[in-house]
Amino acid sequence: MSLRGETPGFVIAAGGLRIEAQIAARSARVRSVAGGGDGARLEELIEHSVAEGGQAIISFGIAAGLAPGMAAGACLIGSEVLHEGQSYSADAAWTARLEELLGSAHLVAIAGVDRPLISALEKRALHAESGAVAADMESHIVARLATRHGLPFAVLRVIADPAEREIPAAALAGMRRDGGVDLLAVLASLLKHPGQLPALLRLAADSRRAVATLLRCHNLLGPGLGFADLD
Repeated sequence: MSLRGETPGFVIAAGGLRIEAQIAARSARVRSVAGGGDGARLEELIEHSVAEGGQAIISFGIAAGLAPGMAAGACLIGSEVLHEGQSYSADAAWTARLEELLGSAHLVAIAGVDRPLISALEKRALHAESGAVAADMESHIVARLATRHGLPFAVLRVIADPAEREIPAAALAGMRRDGGVDLLAVLASLLKHPGQLPALLRLAADSRRAVATLLRCHNLLGPGLGFADLD
């Protein structure tokens, strides 16, 4: 049952990680959800939020770089989302508002993927195939559900692992279903394969840079993460 009209409208901010959700939730009139890398779970969370009054959806968080030259911390605004031969155009007015508020962000195509991109080879291949500059596991779900419900959507992503970076198995082992980090699982993977440590430390440093940029972007956007048409 829809609860529209009974509660004030809000923007749904969808990401994969708990830290992304925590940043987005600092904005007034924003409800954040974190899928933890589980697409079906994220879809359920978004559908529930739409039923409770969500009026727009933003894919908000970090991303994998696909194109060379995009360093960790680069801020990206998605003009379109590409997934399995489908192209979804982000809301033009909201996208323009993000550009205006953020100033130095890059307007690019974002690829949606259903699993993490582990190797630099995978990233280069997806860039060559799609032309997308970055990829994440949530934007295509946001785009598809927004289209289904006739809602505007936008994409704001920050590069966490540049195109040349490999993702160590320990980082994937630590992903919890709620978007948090399982430190014991990370340590267990490191004990089995200690050679991962340098790559894991590089990824951690890049991710910290990305999260710091995401927080700065959030602070510039204000209530509704830049969406100006909330009821």
